[in-house]
Amino acid sequence: MKDLPPPRDPIEAMGEAYEALLEKALQKAHQSGSAVHDMMGAIRGDIAALNKFSDDEVVQLEEYLKRDMVDAAWYLDKTGKELKDWLGFDVALMKHEFWERFSQAADQTTTALYQLKLEAEIAEYHGGELIGLGTLVCDQCGEKLHFHKPGRIPPYPKCHSALFHRQHIE
Repeated sequence: MKDLPPPRDPIEAMGEAYEALLEKALQKAHQSGSAVHDMMGAIRGDIAALNKFSDDEVVQLEEYLKRDMVDAAWYLDKTGKELKDWLGFDVALMKHEFWERFSQAADQTTTALYQLKLEAEIAEYHGGELIGLGTLVCDQCGEKLHFHKPGRIPPYPKCHSALFHRQHIE
């Protein structure tokens, strides 16, 4: 009997699917001239990495990616600063290819921000959700969590709060 590979970490798998979703959305957006966040539903069937997730999990992934794009675009528009300032940590700590894709998507989303301004508010982040990257601050105790790649947001270990907001460098 052959040895089976070890079971895959579900959070890592979700992070990889987040990256695949971003990449495919960018490709489709460039082809159609649409905004990245408008491409999510149209590409669901094109991404093999999503096949291992339930429909509800795929919808969550799409919402997480849209939230991150809107939050980044809002920050760029409001502050006039660079996307790297939105992260709250040094870009050199990230995987270069993912940063390039995320930057392209955020730039494209910024151009569509005018339409999003009516619905966009400062994003809330909750324990158990997936985040693409950046620094979150616990709303209860002010401590920071850093995400250098997509991952699940844990409740903060000190105070057990599950509500966060993004730290922006002002």
